[in-house]
Formats: sequence, C-alpha cells, structure tokens
Amino acid sequence: MVTVLIAILLPFICAALIPLLYRRLRRITHLGWFVLSVPFILFLLLARYIPQIAEGKTFIHTYEWVPSFNINFSTYLDGLSMIFGLLITGVGSLVILYSIFYLSTKESLHHFYCYLLLFMGAMLGVVFSDNLMVLYTFWELTSVSSFLLIAFWHHRKASRAGARKAMTITVFGGLSMLAGFLMLYVASGTFSIREIIANVEVIRDHTLFIPALILILIGAFTKSAQFPFHIWLPDAMEAPTPVSAYLHSATMVKAGIYLVARFSPVFGGEAVWFWLVSVIGLITLFWGSFNAVRQTDLKALLAFSTVSQLGLIMSLFGLGSVGHYYGYAENSILYTQASFAALFHLINHSTFKGALFMMVGIVDHEVGTRDIRRLGGLMALMPVTFTIAVIGSFSMAGLPPFNGFLSKEMFFGAVLTIRHVEAFSITDLGLLFPIVAWVASIFTFVYSMILISRTFFGKLQPEKMDKKPHEAPLGMLLSPIILCVFVVGIFFFPNVLGHYILEPAMASIYPTFPSTSELTPHIHAWHGINAELLMTLGVIIIGIFLFKTLNSWKPVYRIFSQRYAFNTYYNRMLEFSENSSTKLTNRYMTGNLTHYFVYIYVFFVALIAGYFIWSDTIAFDFAKDSTIESYELILVFVMMFAAVWMIFAKGRVTAMLLNGVLGYSIAFFFVIFRAPDLALTQLVVESVTTALFLLCFKYLPDLMPDASHKKVQWSKAVISTFVGATVTLVGLAVVHFDRFEPVSTYFNDSYELAGGSNIVNTILGDFRAFDTMLEVVVLLIAGLGVYTLTKLKPRKEETDHEN
Repeated sequence: MVTVLIAILLPFICAALIPLLYRRLRRITHLGWFVLSVPFILFLLLARYIPQIAEGKTFIHTYEWVPSFNINFSTYLDGLSMIFGLLITGVGSLVILYSIFYLSTKESLHHFYCYLLLFMGAMLGVVFSDNLMVLYTFWELTSVSSFLLIAFWHHRKASRAGARKAMTITVFGGLSMLAGFLMLYVASGTFSIREIIANVEVIRDHTLFIPALILILIGAFTKSAQFPFHIWLPDAMEAPTPVSAYLHSATMVKAGIYLVARFSPVFGGEAVWFWLVSVIGLITLFWGSFNAVRQTDLKALLAFSTVSQLGLIMSLFGLGSVGHYYGYAENSILYTQASFAALFHLINHSTFKGALFMMVGIVDHEVGTRDIRRLGGLMALMPVTFTIAVIGSFSMAGLPPFNGFLSKEMFFGAVLTIRHVEAFSITDLGLLFPIVAWVASIFTFVYSMILISRTFFGKLQPEKMDKKPHEAPLGMLLSPIILCVFVVGIFFFPNVLGHYILEPAMASIYPTFPSTSELTPHIHAWHGINAELLMTLGVIIIGIFLFKTLNSWKPVYRIFSQRYAFNTYYNRMLEFSENSSTKLTNRYMTGNLTHYFVYIYVFFVALIAGYFIWSDTIAFDFAKDSTIESYELILVFVMMFAAVWMIFAKGRVTAMLLNGVLGYSIAFFFVIFRAPDLALTQLVVESVTTALFLLCFKYLPDLMPDASHKKVQWSKAVISTFVGATVTLVGLAVVHFDRFEPVSTYFNDSYELAGGSNIVNTILGDFRAFDTMLEVVVLLIAGLGVYTLTKLKPRKEETDHEN
C-alpha cells in the first residue's frame, strides 16, 4: 500500500531537506509551518482509510529488501496500527503547532524539527512494520532520535544525563527484544508477524517460546517505562515541553504498549504473559501514582503520572489476555473488555496528558518556573490555561464529564471481573487486583488536585516568579484547547470512537474471534449504582480527605530514603561498570607495543592451534604434494636469511630493506605459481610501503640494543616459535582439511555469477564490493570526524553556559 510507505518515508525525506532549506525558509516564515504540513497531510491520508478499516479491511504490501534472509519491507495497516498512526500524526501536528509559539527563533530550530521528523518516521515505521527485523530497526531509531530530542538543550548537564539514561535503558531493552525476535524466528521460521500469529498453535510448544516471550516483554517494559525500568522517564523531562508532550504522552512510551498489544495473539493465554504484564502493570500504576504526590516540579509530577497511566494500560492488556486462554465463547467475551478498556484509555491518555504537558509548558513559559512551591494564584491571570488544567486533571483523575471517567470505570470493571477467572489460579490472588487499582486511583486523584490547587489557587507569589505572569498567546493555547475538546467530546460521543477506531483494533488483538461487534461494548456514562461507581465515589471521598490532610501524612515519604532509590542503584551500577572497565583497560592498555602483540599472538595460537589439536583434524599426506624445485628452495632460504637477519639488524633502514626482501620474494613465488595479477599487486604494495617506511625511518634514531631481561627475550622467542608453527600447521593442514565444503567451489562459477572470467578480479570487484564499500564509508566517516574536530569550534555561549 503506497499510502503507508509514504507515511513512513515522508518524515525522513523532509528531515533530510531541512538542513538544505532552513536558511531560505526562515527568511520567509517560521520553519515549523513547513514541518507542520508533514504530520497534518499524513493524518488526512490515514483518516481516509478509517471507514474501510472499520469494515474489517486490512492493507498489506511487501517490498523485497533482503530476500535471501527473509527480511522484507512489509507494511501492514489494520485497526491496531491505525490507532497509533492517527495518534502519531494527529498529536504530532498539534505538538508542532504548539512548538512554533513555544520555541524561540534563537533556538536551533532546524536541528529540533529534523530530530522530531526522524522520530515521527521511526514511530510510524514501528507501528506499520510487519517484519520483525524492520520493526526492530525502527524501534532502535526511536531510541536514537529521542536521545537527540531529550538532549536538545545540550548545554544543560541534566538534559545530557537524562538523554543518556533514556538511551541506555531503552537500547538495553531493544537488544533483549532483538534476541526474543530471533528466538521467535527460530521457532516459527518466519519474520512476518502475521504469519507468526497464523501459526501460533504450532510454535507454542517450542522450547524457545517462553524465553522469547520474556525477552520481548523486557523490550516493551523498558520502552514504556514499566517498573523497575521507569526511572528514565522523569529524567527525560529535561527535554523541551513539546518533546515531553509528544514523546512521553502519545508516542514513544506507547511503543511498548503497541508491542504488547500486537503480540497478544501470539503470547496471550500463557500464564507467564498474564502474570508479568498484569502484575508489572499494576505495580507501575501504584508506584507511579504514589511518587507523583511527592513531586514539587510540575513536569516531574506529570512524568510520574505518565508512568502510572502507562502501568494502568499495560495491566489492562494483561487482564485481557485471559480472553485468548478461553477462546471464543459466551463467557470469554467478558474478559476481552479489559483490552477494549486499554485501547480506550490509550487514546484518552494521549488527549488529556498532551493537554496537561502543554499547560505546564505555558506556565513555565509565561511565569518562568515549574516549581509548585513558587506558584499559586494564577487562575485570575491565566483563566484559559486554568480551564485546560481543570479539564486535563479531572479527566486524569477519572471524573465526569471527561473521557478519562469512562475508561477508568471500565478499568474498575476489568479488575473486578478478573476475580472470577479460574485460569492461572487467579482466584487466590484476584482480590489484590481491585485493591491495588483502587488505592492507586486515590493517589491519582490526589496528585491531580495538587496540580490544580498549588498552581492556580492560593496566594500569588510574584516575588518568587521569574516573570510577570500573564495569559499565553492564542497560538500557544490552540493545541491544548483542541485536545481538551476531544477530552469532552469523547465523553459525550464515545461510541463513534468505539465503532470506527476501537472495534477494528479489537479485531487485530483477537483475530481468531469471528464476531468483532461482540468485542466492542456499547459505552455508557451511566450504568446505575454498581461496584465501579462506588469505587469511584470512594476515590473521590478518600482522595479529598488525603489532599486536605496532605501535610500531616506526607512525611511518610521520608521512609523511602534516596539511598535505596532505583536511581541510586542505577548510578551505582554505572559507576561500578565504569570503574571496573577503567581498571581492566589500564591493565592491558599499557602503552607498550610489545604487550599488544603478545595479546594478539597468544590469542591467535590458542584459538587456531587449539582447534586443530583438540578437534583431531590434523592430516598430512606429503606423497601427493608437488615436487619442490631448486629455485624454490633458494627463495625459501633467502626469506629465512632475511627474516633472521632482520632480528639482529641495528638500524631501522636495514630492517626495512630486509622486510622488503621478504615481500619481493613472496611476489616471486606468485610468479612461479602462475598468478601474475597477485604478483603485480604484491610488487606495487611492497614498493609503496617500503618507500614510505624508508622515508619515515630515515629521520628516526637508530635502534637501541634490547636491554630487556633474558626471561622476556626467551618469552618473545617462544611466542614467535609458536606463531610460526601455527601458521605452518594451518598451511599444511588446510590442504587436507575436509570437515567443511571448500569456499572456492562457490567461486568456480564466477563467470556465471558475476560475468568475470578472472576469478581473483571478480572476488575483489564483485563478491567483495559491499565490503569494500563499507571500508570506504568508514574512511569517509573518519575523515568527516577529523574535519569536524579540526575546523569546527564550539560556540562561545555554549562554553560559557556549560555546567
């Protein structure tokens, strides 16, 4: 499908054009207006397919990439990928519109928008890829581009540290996920996600199925900031607010959620999957909401609230996996509603959390601080911003008439229903699910009230503010206002979203269920007085009480000393690894060239000679060897003489001339063995290197006598003897080695394979062309690095602001 390919490639193409066009564009208009057209056009293109996706259609297209390894660029548009595609492009459009008014023109805007488009294209690649290897490629590209975005204000130490932490943790998870993908390929024989889902019954009994499940979940947990990998998300708040509103509410942190949803048809129904996803999600939900209350920075508060909400969504997908265990049956439909609630809250969270991040950015931009202790009394001065804060916070707290209330009620319904499930021995622990969910929701209500009251109510403190507070311009308010319209609109018209967006996504999560309409409940704001409503009323009552008595019980956080915080352990682990690697490196990186050669030669002898000795593959048969001519013996003795004399040479020039004798003698051997092209190459290389070394060594002092201890000299002699013996052993044994098919048999058909009659030239020019190209690329990168270090200098203001 061309539209999906355009959606993936267009952000990358525009990102490549920005460095070429930004100087001209900034004379005409703000660069952001040009970038805004990219996600807006893509959003409209994807929206055209909503009716067809709602009818159950899917769009698949495959472009051959590396067919020999079964790696193809396969794009797949279905209900699940449509949700994420619309969020990536829709919220992306609003974030770019917001950034036009938020970021100063003095900022490096061309870098910012280039990084943002790279991230957008990478996220679209993740959600639209059907091939595991292609998905992994885009997955890691999201880590790289998010690193650049978080460290955008690179003159700040905290920004650099936050970017490093985010990349370290997410890349570690990505490598784990890659190992899981490879295991899944071994078990299924395909990289296609659709084919894996279609053959899931065949691979469930494979020994690698559970290890692949665990490794893939690690990748999802690290990207979506699940406990205990959540520590990178609060530090990533050092990024500009548009980045936080995009990466950490609607896109990057949802990549792990997408992975869990996409692989639910594969791993759903497994007890390991259920317990890991649901329990880790609930722990993350509680821990994030509990820690959000103690924060004094508005973005830090929102960061922990994001962790909490991500845990809520993750736990719902875990609970919904029970539906795969029972399959399509009358009672199992009840258990699939958790997945529906997860998808519903996924969209709701993107709307209210995006608006809240933008609101905090407005406060920071117009007041000059995000510190709750310095804020207060802003309601009268910033009424529109206050309204945005109320809508977003009340939705996050799960209050009507906002969309968060609907999905929070469904969440309560899911944790109550799971108590009655007999699978996976849930009945014994089922009561813990609603208890943890309810307690975490109380803390969610408390920090939502803190966000509103401490910022907009109370006494104005102008002396503690860096700027005179005033309302933001309309351009900065427009994006959060649009999100707030969705927050309210979804509450009143939820079934439009349910029919056109959520129902086809449920069909993607439960592909074996014949009826998708039964998977999509009719969403009501009022279900009468039931357990869910009573839980919500309890959240409000106890939440108000805890908020009013906050100062009396907040000292409980002192129990959780920073000494035992996860960040402390993370920092200790980094410090330990850095110190250990430094000590290890200093032990073998002595600066002595002799030591380095010893390491290389000892490893060479141990590996090669050890293999031949212990594998019992040494076989010599001199009877079939060719007759050695007298002139060949003369050449051998000349080379032996030159090699021995070179050891005792007192001058560098003499040593180099003797080394040249060895090289030219090898060239003569090539002539004798009827390989004139190799002989010519050897002569040219030897002549150039000999002349070059002679030119350099002429200006160096003479060699000093070796004053090292006799034991050292003897050790060098022993190592040299073993190296020579190993090379001789290889040369003799390789003629009769028959454990593997000779590589040369493949190149015998060089004319048919590459159209070259000279096999040596064909190997160098065709079969090794890719290798040669990479060598040239390495030289190019090294040259660019040298040029950058020698020609470019840091700006004075960057040096002055370094901290």
